[in-house]
Amino acid sequence: MRIDLHTHSTASDGTDTPAELVAGAAAAGLDVVALTDHDTVAGHDEATAALPEGLTLVPGAEISCRLDGISLHLLAYLFDPAEPRFARARALVRDDRIPRAQGMVSKLQELGVPLAWERVAEIAGDGSVGRPHIATAMVELGVVETVSDAFTPEWLANDGRAYVGKYELDPFEAVRLVKAAGGVSVFAHPLAAVRGQCVSEEAIAELAAAGLDGLEADHADHPPGTRARLHALAGELGLLATGSSDYHGSRKTVRLGEFETAPDVYAEIAARGSGTAPVTG
Repeated sequence: MRIDLHTHSTASDGTDTPAELVAGAAAAGLDVVALTDHDTVAGHDEATAALPEGLTLVPGAEISCRLDGISLHLLAYLFDPAEPRFARARALVRDDRIPRAQGMVSKLQELGVPLAWERVAEIAGDGSVGRPHIATAMVELGVVETVSDAFTPEWLANDGRAYVGKYELDPFEAVRLVKAAGGVSVFAHPLAAVRGQCVSEEAIAELAAAGLDGLEADHADHPPGTRARLHALAGELGLLATGSSDYHGSRKTVRLGEFETAPDVYAEIAARGSGTAPVTG
């Protein structure tokens, strides 16, 4: 059984529609795929309707959080999307994305980049606008060669010249909200130093004590030694250890199923989730 529990569609900052994503997951030989767009469940219905026969969809979302000034992401699975407190929290994060992105476009313009907000909005479409959409527009203008090249201190990296902060949830509150909505929470790429400053292992232990279910250990942004440490840390803290691609379509070189979750870990996630259930085509 091949299981990928972290992917993105055009409902946030991926380039595949939800329907294209599940078709691609089946073509890649996956048995289970989770759709975890940023702070939104907008792609779930389309993905469910388009599920190929035999493929199981795990409904989820990737929640934007901040702890002691450090940005981090929490993967939430199998929660009730209509539970009011968690739905309201996701909406607060989403609603801040447009003024934040407009602020970054303004900073880029001040830096001499002839970037139009209208083009960024066009690229984002109905998705939750974010830095990858701005980076895509920068590639079009020839300012940078690739989307990844825009995520540097010179441009859009955390605390970069054109960076603008956003509203993010306290991760302890996010863990509580996910659990109250019947969901399962996994810390996404927790030690991905290539993305910027990471929270300490002590903070991870505190999140585990607060109800965190797991750590995303196997991820493209974790080198082998980090992956081994995260598996060990998960064992020490009694947490599940997952593996995922963090697929974004053509915006990243990572492939669907490049990293996977063990079947017994997936079975435990499915058993813990009570807000909704996996759907099989």
